[in-house]
Amino acid sequence: MSTINESSSTVYHGLWLVATPIGNLDDISPRSVSVLRASPIVCCEDTRRSGSLLKHIGARPERLLVTNEHTEHDVIATVLEYLGNNITVSLISDAGTPGISDPGEQLVAAVHAAGHKVYATPGPAAFVMAAAISGLPTTRIAFDGFLPRAGAARRERLTEIARERRTTVLYEAPHRLERTLVDLASTCDPTRTIVLARELTKLHEDLWRGSLEDALVHVRTIEPRGEYAIVIAPYWADVVEVTDTDIIDELTQRIQSGLTTRDAINEVTDALGVPRKRVYTLAVAL
Repeated sequence: MSTINESSSTVYHGLWLVATPIGNLDDISPRSVSVLRASPIVCCEDTRRSGSLLKHIGARPERLLVTNEHTEHDVIATVLEYLGNNITVSLISDAGTPGISDPGEQLVAAVHAAGHKVYATPGPAAFVMAAAISGLPTTRIAFDGFLPRAGAARRERLTEIARERRTTVLYEAPHRLERTLVDLASTCDPTRTIVLARELTKLHEDLWRGSLEDALVHVRTIEPRGEYAIVIAPYWADVVEVTDTDIIDELTQRIQSGLTTRDAINEVTDALGVPRKRVYTLAVAL
């Protein structure tokens, strides 16, 4: 792979993942500006939003390719064709670093598989900033992005967070914030410390810190606006011991939600990481 030293402004041929500001436009790096100005093709989530940023920095790409969660797979062939013709392509998201809870993962994998180079300009990521200013431990961080909306996948993720021994960071939309806090409070210790960070780097940046139960009171007195980063303190137990009561509670919740006993056993076994035989025995007793 080509080496790019500290002072190099060379834009090498390949796919570039370009980090863009999460709010304040002054946060874009000079190197990101150089790459975008030198890219004939820019993949972006929203042409209007990205067009404003590109105009702001004086970048005039020949073409913008809409690359969002619905179209990412469809643009892969086009991007590979451009790269095959030695045309540099950049990928940006609406805010932050592409591929981090934003489109990019599929495209990057396909570009690697086709033998082309992938580069990146480092820059903003909301979950990193939220963790850094939260005051919670940052030696080990688990980033979970957006929780699944419903069903087994959501229940399993919540159970994992309840026993996660690293600080966890989630993203959530304002209209789903209260529901997510309710689910967290019912799964985790309600006295567990969390931080709600919103509108980071923007004019109305706000940080709230307290317990899960107090967070619910807080959000019910405001009108949540802007995307939130939720930072959750780690589970502090020296040894994460799953009791029979824990297993029975998880089984009961799932069966009452409509799952068959068999499906409930499978879910609880995976979520708690305990032997299936143990879960099965307790399920039969129920």
